[in-house]
Order: sequence, then structure tokens, then C-alpha cells
Amino acid sequence: MSMPIRTLLVVTCAALLWPSQGEAQIHVWRDANGNLVLSDRKLDPGARTYAVPDAPALRSTRPVASRAARERFEPLVQEHARRQGLRPELVRAVIQVESGFNLRARSPKGAMGLMQLMPATARELGVRNAYDPADNIRGGTEYLRQLLDRYDGNEELALAAYNAGFGAVDRHGGRVPPFAETRDYVRKVGAVADVRPANPAAGKRVFYKTIEIIAGQPVPRYSTERPASGVFEIIER
Repeated sequence: MSMPIRTLLVVTCAALLWPSQGEAQIHVWRDANGNLVLSDRKLDPGARTYAVPDAPALRSTRPVASRAARERFEPLVQEHARRQGLRPELVRAVIQVESGFNLRARSPKGAMGLMQLMPATARELGVRNAYDPADNIRGGTEYLRQLLDRYDGNEELALAAYNAGFGAVDRHGGRVPPFAETRDYVRKVGAVADVRPANPAAGKRVFYKTIEIIAGQPVPRYSTERPASGVFEIIER
């Protein structure tokens, strides 16, 4: 159980729950967006841990919001991950760290929606409504695909560029920039999605690239499934 605090959150001791060995503990940290997170598991190395004396376990007064949200948005995650040739768990992890599955999330810098698209990026991707889940995930996965292509499938660098911009990654010699926020972001997404650098020994994957016209602009689509018809390009990575 872990949850970003965006609305009032009350954690209560549940005396009727099953007993456990030792004291219950709660771990507290802030995510990449500055949201306070409480968890019964230490998912962040920098988390502060507090003992809860005489409490056999912890239970929140409401279900974990992200669980219901994950189920709600999972069809969109699967659809657009498949279209862009991405691992669904990577897309899911980016959404978790970026917005906590809050479709109305907006950062102080103006990033919007589930995958926290900046206004300029959203325009470039043809995203008309960044708070629409389908439009947001479509744009965010397309952007992730572009970054993965730029860095030869290296997920760490693609995530660093997603957070800090590809200019920052390029300026630092194709490495994760030495920014605390960016390194924290890559680590947190990696903890959820098992992110690793590209592994040349793992063998190449075949993707099929097609072009779709959206708002008069050509938008590339990627899939691991061969298109049934039309013109397409085969890409090996």
C-alpha cells in the first residue's frame, strides 16, 4: 500500500486486524513531484521510518486510489503500449510516479494529466486535451517511444530525458544528468518497472512503424504486430 497525499488522508490503527511480529511501521517520503507519500513498505531508500507502537497493522480509511485508477486506465495503457512497442509496466510506472494516476494532476511547472505533459510537448504531439486519459496516454507513450528511439532503447536515458529534457541528457554526454530530481525520478520509475540500460546482448526486437495523420500532422505509430494492410516500415532494435 502506498499513496500520494493529494486530499485529506487519515491513517488509523486497525486493532481487529491479524497480529504480526513486532511493531507496525510507516514509511514517509516525497516523490519526484513533491507529493508526500505514506507506505507500509519502504519503497524509497530515503524514506523516514516511524514505528507505530501497539498497532498490529495499519489500514487507511479509504481504498488505495491508485489501485482503482490502475484498473480504470489499464486498457489504455495496454493499447498505447502495444501501439508504441513499449513495455506496459514501464508506461504504468511513469504514470504512477508522474501523477499517481490522478488524471487532473498539474505540476507547478504546468505539466498536465496522467503522464504530465508540458504544454509545448502536448502541442507537438497533437494532444488536444491533456486531461483526457486517452489523449494524454497516447501522447505520453508516443513521446516515450521517440526518446527510446533517440537513445537506442536505453530506458534510463529515455526516462531522464522525459524528466529533464533530451537537451539536458545530450549536454551531459548521453548520461543521466547530475540533477537530484532527475536521478530520483529515474530511480523511482526503475524501482516499479525494473528499468535497465539497453543490453546489446539481449538481441534485437522488431517493430513496425506506420504513419497516422492527426490534426493534419503525420504521427508515427509503432507496434510489435505486423500491420494487416497499408504501408509500414520495419525497425530492428
